[in-house]
Amino acid sequence: GWWGLSPPCWATGLQMCLPRSPTKTAVALLYDEESENAYDVRLKLTKEVLTIQKQDVVCVGGSHQGRNHRTVTLRRQAVSGLGLSIKGGSEHNVPVVISKIFKDQAADQTGMLFVGDAVLQVNGINVENATHEEVVHLLRNAGNEVTITVEYLREAPAFLKLPLGSPGPSSDHSSGASSPLFDSGLHLNGNSSNTAPSSPSSPIAKDPRYEKRWLDTLSVPLSMARISRYKAGAEKLRWNAFEVLALDGVSSGVLRFYTAQDGADWLRAVSANIRELTLQNMKMANKCCSPSDQVVHMGWVNEKLQGADSSQTFRPKFLALKGPSFYVFSTPPVSTFDWVRAERTYHLCEVLFKVHKVGIFFLLLAEDWLVATNLLLGFQIFTVRTRASHCCSSHAPPPGRAMFLNVELRQRAGRVGEVLQRATFMEVQRTGSRTYMCSWQGEMLCFTVDFAMGFTCFESKTKNVLWRFKFSQLKGSSDDGKTRVKLLFQNLDTKQIETKELEFQDLTAVLHCIHSFIAAKVASVDPGFMDSQSLATKYMYSS
Repeated sequence: GWWGLSPPCWATGLQMCLPRSPTKTAVALLYDEESENAYDVRLKLTKEVLTIQKQDVVCVGGSHQGRNHRTVTLRRQAVSGLGLSIKGGSEHNVPVVISKIFKDQAADQTGMLFVGDAVLQVNGINVENATHEEVVHLLRNAGNEVTITVEYLREAPAFLKLPLGSPGPSSDHSSGASSPLFDSGLHLNGNSSNTAPSSPSSPIAKDPRYEKRWLDTLSVPLSMARISRYKAGAEKLRWNAFEVLALDGVSSGVLRFYTAQDGADWLRAVSANIRELTLQNMKMANKCCSPSDQVVHMGWVNEKLQGADSSQTFRPKFLALKGPSFYVFSTPPVSTFDWVRAERTYHLCEVLFKVHKVGIFFLLLAEDWLVATNLLLGFQIFTVRTRASHCCSSHAPPPGRAMFLNVELRQRAGRVGEVLQRATFMEVQRTGSRTYMCSWQGEMLCFTVDFAMGFTCFESKTKNVLWRFKFSQLKGSSDDGKTRVKLLFQNLDTKQIETKELEFQDLTAVLHCIHSFIAAKVASVDPGFMDSQSLATKYMYSS
């Protein structure tokens, strides 16, 4: 069951927890990166689901002709002709499409033609593979009554459609030439100067009635979903566009917006709904967890791949902070059993976390041994300097890497940083101390970092204390980047510096642990420490 709950409890609980919120709607473009075409879609956002709608023409009354084809007879008018414009043509690998319908003119009066209709036949002649000029010629010379068969093209490229009655681009029609990517409308009046006025093309009562409507075509569940503004696996940011990917693999496709403001608003709105659902999932999970094993954060990030022979430079990862541990998943945990399937698990006290620049952060993990590296992420350059192991001995620590992560929203890196800091401090205070095996002057000893007492070194067998210092007495340290560290303490009585040299099997874990305990101690002594860190972070990401 989900988080140890039975399915009925889980299903009922979440539905009851989620308040109803207003539905947000907008028209956007669904962008096909392969063909580089964009299609009009309507987005409908609720608390739980992002729905993609596409326009279609539906029969709302009368006798339907069958299939999706409509055959309509137009009576050419003396001044306005057929009252429509067309775009497209086989020479550009797009169908001929009605791009404009002029209000109260012949095409509009039928009530059966719509912008976006692909022209299939003109007076019984198939034009599905015709060029733009061929269709223009047929319509221009078809006489006063023109019968056309059409089918609404749900995925017509957006440039083929224009709103009802909108003015066309300025062009010189005097020559009689036409372009497949511009509207051909004025040509469709015919060349005959003696065209007689004809009665309007109005529908009869028994004729079918049609309407253009937005129909649901795809639903993307937002629970545990992720948002990507980057091209798949790459560092290239999509301009004014993003993709929503559901837990079950369903993708919204690349959604592009008409203005930068619209794109930013929708990115925030979808992100907010995903975040709210994630908080609901955490609450459900925590009902089954002990107070010391609570989930305090879950969310998606992008991990920078280091030295991989792949076209991908980023890979999505799901991070979770639960109790004393920091988890890295390839897919989110959706049951209590999934927590043991994490790709990597680290103790919070042994993870060093740092935010760098806008929306980018990295983690130095306990077993990682790093060389100084210059990395370029987006427009931000930064350098990581850590201890390095150049020894090729099989006994040396294996070369590793930090986790370089970025998030989709600038502010979120700061929030993740705050959560990690607070979770680490809480874990330090909860555990109180951590002890590591070490050696000093050839003897096997124990080294303890204690939140209340500071540093203590004692014999592993007799528990006899060899030395003890407070955190405030630590004045400096140095290490060889392998296993040995020198800790410099000031004797409170003599004011002299005493050097204690220790050797650890996992030196990085110890150093990160010392860092966590000292930072937690500062935070406990100075209540404003966390708030000052938070304000600094917020300022950094808004600048």
